[in-house]
Amino acid sequence: MKHKLYWPVTALFLMTLGFSGCTSKTKTTTENSIQLDSLHVEKIYHLLKNPDNPNCSLQIKFVFPVKYENNEVLAMTQRHFIRTYFGEPYENLAPNAAVELYVEEYLNDYKSLESDFLIETKKDEEHEEHEDMSPSDSWFSYYEFSSNEVLYNKNDLLCYSVSYERYTGGAHGAHSYRAYVIDLKTGLEIKEKDLFIDGYQEDLAQILVNKIAEENRAKNAKDLENHGFFSIDEIYPNDNFAIDDTGITYYFNEYEIAAYVVGMTRVHLTYDEIRHLLHKDDRIALLTGN
Repeated sequence: MKHKLYWPVTALFLMTLGFSGCTSKTKTTTENSIQLDSLHVEKIYHLLKNPDNPNCSLQIKFVFPVKYENNEVLAMTQRHFIRTYFGEPYENLAPNAAVELYVEEYLNDYKSLESDFLIETKKDEEHEEHEDMSPSDSWFSYYEFSSNEVLYNKNDLLCYSVSYERYTGGAHGAHSYRAYVIDLKTGLEIKEKDLFIDGYQEDLAQILVNKIAEENRAKNAKDLENHGFFSIDEIYPNDNFAIDDTGITYYFNEYEIAAYVVGMTRVHLTYDEIRHLLHKDDRIALLTGN
């Protein structure tokens, strides 16, 4: 298990947005003082401990907060990182303990396939299937690669993502990507309802649809259904978003709004495009220059 410590560089700078008459709007961007650490794990296990048998491969690259000026917020934020990466049963564990338990349970789950593997291997032998890779090999070869990444760490806002790639036999693996925004003043996660005015959903959905159509060079929104997307009525704000100084980015995972072949859909909306839907007194207003 490798440990790598990331020390944030504290910086303060001012960005002048422009002037109107004798007044000016100034956006102040301040790096947060929270410090991060990471745990890296790579494990491979062959069924029945035989290197000639199928195996599982597990890779974990977990980043988490370790020091902050507010200990209560630090504890809440660290639990949030652990819960969103490993799941609720792990959230009250220390980072090292959560990683170790997750690895143990993943390997134990894979080892539980050994009896089924023996049965399938016997069937293969009975049918005299002596190819380089038997059907059982493809169905019993598993992998899981996961990581998280800090995307934005300024103005008392901490935004990070968690991504997974998993394969448990079959035609192809599965991928997922989820972004989160934490308010470092409270330790709470910021959700859509905290950012947008009441009744924002329909207008924001239309903005998302139009932006996706534009990025796919579709003749119109309805034409997206000819580009591998499902009904455009199913494209709706999903609370899976990241923030930065330029805007809000939404993520739609495979099969969520489109066929697997389309993959993840990423939609970046500038603050100018959604300014009319944002709360004027929210923390995000600082990023928009309001």
